[in-house]
Amino acid sequence: MRLKVLSCVTLAAIGLAACTGTGSALPPLAAPAAPMAAAPSGPTFDGPLLGPDGRCTGPFTGTATIIEPGISECELVRLKGKPATDVLVGESGKGQREVQVLYAEPGGRELYFFVDNRLERIAKP
Repeated sequence: MRLKVLSCVTLAAIGLAACTGTGSALPPLAAPAAPMAAAPSGPTFDGPLLGPDGRCTGPFTGTATIIEPGISECELVRLKGKPATDVLVGESGKGQREVQVLYAEPGGRELYFFVDNRLERIAKP
């Protein structure tokens, strides 16, 4: 408790010492800061994106011929030839768009993981 009181008294003394200067002029005003350019509202992506309903936001523009890392979300749908069974669209803590696309196939399930509209990995549980 005594240490807390001593700290408060010391801070008050330093504050009062700053007020006892001999100059009477006010400090000059700082120049106004230049306006900052508006930050982009979020990441932008090449090509159409897959919505939560499993539909693409625009026409297919990709030229992929096989399902491999790096293809876009809508290229996957085009290559599969049918809508996904389920689609989860979200955002990572890093501000990246993350999409999980599930296809329930007769031989099993396939889960495709996309980050910023690019296929990162495939899981076949």
